[in-house]
Amino acid sequence: MRKDEMLLTSNYLGRDMNVRIYGSCEGYPILVFPTQNAMANQFEEFGMIETLADFIDEGLVQLFCVDSVDADGWTSSSEDPEHRSEIIEAYYHFVVDELLDEIHDYTTTELLPITMGCALGASHAAIMFLRRPELFQACICLSGIYDASYYFGGWMNGILYENSPVHFLGNMPEDHEYVDIYNNRDMVFCVGQGAWEDNAVNSLHSIEESFRRLGVEAWCDWWGFDVSHDWYWWKKQARYFLPIVLDGIAEKLRGA
Repeated sequence: MRKDEMLLTSNYLGRDMNVRIYGSCEGYPILVFPTQNAMANQFEEFGMIETLADFIDEGLVQLFCVDSVDADGWTSSSEDPEHRSEIIEAYYHFVVDELLDEIHDYTTTELLPITMGCALGASHAAIMFLRRPELFQACICLSGIYDASYYFGGWMNGILYENSPVHFLGNMPEDHEYVDIYNNRDMVFCVGQGAWEDNAVNSLHSIEESFRRLGVEAWCDWWGFDVSHDWYWWKKQARYFLPIVLDGIAEKLRGA
């Protein structure tokens, strides 16, 4: 398996950010966000790269696994929620205004990346995709919580609102330009109903209600009551959904 590393100095974050790259350039680019407070090496350390190795080795996908700054934003113990929200927004701009350009240059392709993540990584994957669907082709979000106020004890400001899909989708008008774009993309939101998944279940119900109101065809999938908030299940879900999403993308590209 080809493996590479990229070190980016982010002007938005004022720090260096690592990206671990797995696979060759002919593979479909997937932008991977780690779980809470984790870094670019997590998918490898927790066995997800091994789980998806056949997709990578066959040249079907190329994974770009990026560092998080969660400890300074989403999960920080700081008493200044304004500052935390500013870091969250800076991370968003790092991804869409800096990292995506580097991914396109690295792959030398015009293909729009898939976003993917588990737990808080799924929240990131959803935020990036739903805020800028014209920049991405699909998302695979596993066990995410999409209500940003959950991490702030109910606190909310305008910046955090923009990073809270439960809120901005809930208020999105039915004639918003993104509705048509969403319907030309492939979206997977999955959650188990077992241990430690209660908040993610409630969050996804809110997302599904917004999609239904907007007329958006997203795949919101609830797995069984034995399915917990854990890597064992995320690996199974990733292997299940990835080929379906890739087939859906291929069909859309053929029809374009």
